[in-house]
Amino acid sequence: MEAYIRFADRVSAWFGKAFAWSILVMTFGVGYEVFVRYVLGAPTSWAFDISYMMYGALFMMGGAYTLSRDGHVRGDVVYRLWRPRTQAIVELVLYFLFFFPGILALIFAGWKYASRSLRYMEVSVMSPANVPIFQFKLIIVAAGILLFQQGIAQVFRCILCIRRGAWPQHESDVEELEEQLIKEHERDILHHGGEAIDIVLPAGQTRNIFHRDHPRHRDERDDSGPPVERPGSPGTKGER
Repeated sequence: MEAYIRFADRVSAWFGKAFAWSILVMTFGVGYEVFVRYVLGAPTSWAFDISYMMYGALFMMGGAYTLSRDGHVRGDVVYRLWRPRTQAIVELVLYFLFFFPGILALIFAGWKYASRSLRYMEVSVMSPANVPIFQFKLIIVAAGILLFQQGIAQVFRCILCIRRGAWPQHESDVEELEEQLIKEHERDILHHGGEAIDIVLPAGQTRNIFHRDHPRHRDERDDSGPPVERPGSPGTKGER
């Protein structure tokens, strides 16, 4: 099972990264259209077709890659509170109830549209350029097949988690900006952890201080009075 998981992840990653270049083609097409339309006064007749075809290809072919990295949006308000084994059982059931039937419907319906489009060499009706789109319909079938093979890998992950009580590690070659900021903040805390910080408190309010070099709890007040030993705290005898 682990060998198939690695194989499926590699296949999904290859196609996802290959089609990621579509975003550059789309950016060039839109940028060129803006330039010739507003600077030269000569708009193109094909830029709109390029934009939705490239974005559609990126969206469809990147689905399996995102699934392999556990990057799809998850409503985990309750899910995150469960143990890993419970999460795996629920996911395993949902894959067979919803995921695989939906993906199979995508493959068969996609092939129906793609084969019909191939028969009469369909072109776009969204612009007068008559851009061919029959090859674009084949992406529906390809995306469904990729999602199906990656779904099998996800089922194997669920089975391994049920056996071991912990999720197998997902490969990660991208990271959310939020996670990067959290890690930077944690590094700053560790770097400045030994420095003193002045905190201004209202009159009469106390705070607990634990110094790493002198592990002794003290009560300090904002009136700069002498520290008072807390009874029973570490380093004291607990006298009243």
